[in-house]
Amino acid sequence: MSLIDREKGAAGVPATPPAGGRRGGPTVADVVRAVTTGDLPIRITGYDGSAVGPADAGITLAIHSERGLSYLLTAPGDLGMARAYVSGDLGLEGIHPGDPYEALTVLKDELHLRLPSVGEALSLVRGLGWERLLPPPPPPQESAPRWKRVMNGLRHSRTRDSSAISHHYDVSNAFYEKVLGPSMTYTCAVFRSPEDTLEEAQRAKYDLVAGKLALKPGMRLLDVGCGWGGMVRHAAREYGVKALGVTLSRAQAEWAQAAIEREGLGELAEVRHLDYRDAPREQFDAISSIGLTEHIGVRNYPAYFGALRSRLKPGGRLMNHCITRANNRAPHRSGAFIDRYVFPDGELAGPGRLISEIHDAGLEVHHEENLRQHYALTLAGWCRNLVEHWDFCVDEVGPGTARVWGLYMAGSRLAFERNDIQLHQVVATHNGPQAVNGYPLRPDWTP
Repeated sequence: MSLIDREKGAAGVPATPPAGGRRGGPTVADVVRAVTTGDLPIRITGYDGSAVGPADAGITLAIHSERGLSYLLTAPGDLGMARAYVSGDLGLEGIHPGDPYEALTVLKDELHLRLPSVGEALSLVRGLGWERLLPPPPPPQESAPRWKRVMNGLRHSRTRDSSAISHHYDVSNAFYEKVLGPSMTYTCAVFRSPEDTLEEAQRAKYDLVAGKLALKPGMRLLDVGCGWGGMVRHAAREYGVKALGVTLSRAQAEWAQAAIEREGLGELAEVRHLDYRDAPREQFDAISSIGLTEHIGVRNYPAYFGALRSRLKPGGRLMNHCITRANNRAPHRSGAFIDRYVFPDGELAGPGRLISEIHDAGLEVHHEENLRQHYALTLAGWCRNLVEHWDFCVDEVGPGTARVWGLYMAGSRLAFERNDIQLHQVVATHNGPQAVNGYPLRPDWTP
C-alpha cells in the first residue's frame, strides 16, 4: 500500500490531483497529508496543481514554488514558514498581508500537525528528490543565526547590540511614520476604552508614565532607549521637564532631534545617539525605560538596573516598561522567527525575575501593573495602519520586509491576547538616607 493510500483522508478532504494527470512522485498535497491530522481548517494548494482541504475555505495557503516547499521541509516550524512567506514562495489568500491575524488564529487553533513515521518520511523524500532537503539561501530580511553573530562581538556587547538595534529600527523612518502614526511611538499604548484612537492611547500612555514619575516643571528626566523621542518631547511640551533621550539607533536619533527642533522644544528636550551605558552620569530626578529592557539580555539586568540607579538622584523614581514572559520558568530567548527577522538577540524574563532584579539593584519597588491587553489593542492599530498604507510601505521597504511586519505584529497581537507574553510597568525609587524616598502613601497618579 502506498503512502498516499495509507494517508487518504487524513487531512479531512481528498487532494485534488495536478492538472494534466498525476505525476509519478508525491504531490504537495501528499506532503501536507503526511504532516497533518484531522480536518484541515484552510485550503492548501501546491505549485504542482494539487490541493487539499475544503474548497470553500475562506483562507488558502498557496505554496508557489519548489523553493517554498524546500523552505518548509528544511526548517520545520515558524522559521521555514517565515522564509517561504517573506520570499513570496508561500502566499496567504483571503487575508491582507498587512494583517494576517485571522489566518494565524485559525492556524494556531485548528491546524493539527503530526510527525510522519520514518518510512513515510523516506518515501516522501525519495519521491520529491533529495535536493528538496538542501536549504535554499534565506531571504535578505533574515539576520544571521546566533552562532554567526559572534563576528559582531559577544552577545550584548556594544557592537553587537548596535547591529541588532539597527536591524530592527533603521528600516525606514518614512515606513515607521505610516505604521506607527503621528506619535511615532513604538511601544504599548494605554486605552481607556477599545474605542480610543491609537493616538489618544499613546498620549494616555505618556501621561501615565509622567504621572508615575511625578514629573513637574524644572525636573530632569533621562529616557533610555527613547526611540523617536516620543516621551522626551511629551515630557518637555506637557510638563515643562528638561528631558534627555538616548537611543542606539542613529536613524531614530536624527528623526527625534529634527522633531524637537520642529516643535520648538530645543531648550528643554534633546535626543542623542548613545548606548544607555554611555548616558551622562549626572543625577536625574526621574528615569524612564520604555521598551529597552527586552534588548539588553537577562544576564545583564543587574548591570542595567545598577546603571540606572547610579544616574537617579536619591528620592528619584524609575519607571520600567517592558515585555515579559507570562511565567518565570519560560525560556528567555525568543523563537526563531522573532530572533532572525525582528529582534536579534532579544530576551524576555518573567515579571517576577524583572521585579527581583530591580529590587536587588538597590531600588525599592512600589508599584507594578500588567498592560498585556493594551498591547494587543496597540498592535491591532499598527496593523490597521499597515493595511491602510500598504502600497506606500511596499514601495518604501519592499514586499518582503512589509510582509515581515504584518506577520510579526499580527502574531504578537495573538500572543498578547493568549497571555503567552505580557507587558509590565514597574515603578521604583532610589531611596536616600534612612530610606527617605518621597513616595506618597498612595499612588499620586490615576492608573
